[in-house]
Amino acid sequence: MRPELSSYNHLSAGKVREIYDIDDSTLLMEVSDRISAYDHILDSPIPDKGRVLTAMSVFFFDALDFPNHLAGAPDDERIPADSLGRALVCKKLDMMPFECVARGYLTGSGLKEYRESGTVCGIELPEGLTEGSRLPEPIFTPATKAEIGDHDENVTFDRVVQDLGRERAEQLRDATLEIYSKAAAIALEKGIILADTKFEFGLDTEGNLVLADEVLTPDSSRYWPADTWVEGQVNPSFDKQYVRDWLTSAESGWDKEGDTEPPSLPSEVVTATRDRYVEAYERISGKKFADWYGAGN
Repeated sequence: MRPELSSYNHLSAGKVREIYDIDDSTLLMEVSDRISAYDHILDSPIPDKGRVLTAMSVFFFDALDFPNHLAGAPDDERIPADSLGRALVCKKLDMMPFECVARGYLTGSGLKEYRESGTVCGIELPEGLTEGSRLPEPIFTPATKAEIGDHDENVTFDRVVQDLGRERAEQLRDATLEIYSKAAAIALEKGIILADTKFEFGLDTEGNLVLADEVLTPDSSRYWPADTWVEGQVNPSFDKQYVRDWLTSAESGWDKEGDTEPPSLPSEVVTATRDRYVEAYERISGKKFADWYGAGN
């Protein structure tokens, strides 16, 4: 008999995730279908999004040779029936206070900083780079974790050293770049570029570094089709950039610099976004999303 979700103590709610207490050593992490953009939680959920993110994380946790926070299988008996496919039993960890970002290509906030200073998080880059440029080698560009409604702040590696000490900072940097490189190779074999991604790490009771939260999902990563990648232009992606682009289009009528909430997404944008998430999972994992727990329900 599976437990009811109400039998667990609700600990916190994020933009997308709900965290529940199971016992002294484990948590239930449930992923909703909510989607956020520009630090707003939109009022239009994306059907199956929570299950896609969970399926993608499980695939990569299995594919990567790095300690992770899973404390049970996707069908663990501690997961409530209504949460199957979108929830995982996870170890309790002492979480690191930084988002660990790896960039292999220049875009987004990294491109904005580069155009202003020629650097990204204090790392000097060659001249002449532009939107979508492949970097000479992947770089570690950490960020502070912001509260809901606030922006993450890109910081330098020296800031991480200052807060955590050099040994831990180097450990986070090296792990981030190692995992990114492995994941990028896996994706590229399937014809997809992993432009950038962010990881979260925690420490277990013995002080070991553990990969946590979501990993290499379309929410936490930029995935581009390799066969259409072009340097110098915004590349089509499998992530929520499609939603961001609609919100900033003339059609939406929304000013992201203003103080109004974003509008509801049209049904065709919702459907197209779901399709992109599902396609990313299926192409990279080689699995059918329809076979995942509760898919389509």
